[in-house]
Amino acid sequence: MKKIIWRLCAMAGLTISTIFLSVNTGFAEVPEFRLIIKDHLFEPTQLEIPAGEKIKLIVENQDVTPEEFESHSLNREKIIPAKGKIILFLGPLEKGTYPFVGEFHEESAKGNIIAK
Repeated sequence: MKKIIWRLCAMAGLTISTIFLSVNTGFAEVPEFRLIIKDHLFEPTQLEIPAGEKIKLIVENQDVTPEEFESHSLNREKIIPAKGKIILFLGPLEKGTYPFVGEFHEESAKGNIIAK
């Protein structure tokens, strides 16, 4: 009986390890892109990403005031705390240009994500 229990536990451990590795591998394959907010401006203002792929977008706010990343075309709106960062998963997107703004400083914080 102990051998059967041990075998079941070993098989379960292997299965859990396999699932864990599969999940981690899936996240590692998502391309990562970055935007920086500095002096109420986005850098870069034009960010090219691959069309048809899911991406991970990290937005880092280097200013001492919060900002809000907003894009109607991407259906995203999220506040980035002062000296903080957020992570957004986008896509897969069709080829095209997707404008975004920093809503708290919309006159200066503007840019586009370009899916090619």
